[in-house]
Amino acid sequence: MKTLLVMACCCFAALLSGCGYSAQRPFAQDVRSIYVEMFHTRDFRRDLEFRLTEAVVKRLEMDTDYRIASRGDADTVLSGELVEVRQNTLGNDFRTDLPRETSVAYVVSFRWKDLRTGRILAERERFPYVTTYIPPAGETFFDSAVRGLDGVAEQLVESMESQW
Repeated sequence: MKTLLVMACCCFAALLSGCGYSAQRPFAQDVRSIYVEMFHTRDFRRDLEFRLTEAVVKRLEMDTDYRIASRGDADTVLSGELVEVRQNTLGNDFRTDLPRETSVAYVVSFRWKDLRTGRILAERERFPYVTTYIPPAGETFFDSAVRGLDGVAEQLVESMESQW
């Protein structure tokens, strides 16, 4: 009985102490604020750069402790470009030859720079994010853009995590 009690206490202590993991995400601790520049685009689709910028700002507010600030008050600046948007048909209806499913690839480049030191904190060139939509189910390119740009924003913010 005594050994069972000792084992239970040891297990409880191990559970409480954990393995040194933290629920806090590993973002730079010396950065308090960030200015997000409007993303540029080479694509001729309307409003994608506005939607991407808004998605990145919302993701930063949701997933990080950084405060969104004006350029003059910010510690860092995030700038980027929606380099390319590609659509491909994944399959056609054999009777009508209309697309059954369409994929959309969003290709983005970004740079996160510390305005105090000039050091580049994170940078990625031409990283893609692919999503799909199904026209026969009533989905449109707009539905894909909402999902796709949110996904791009999530990957971008994850790329800003500190390297350990």
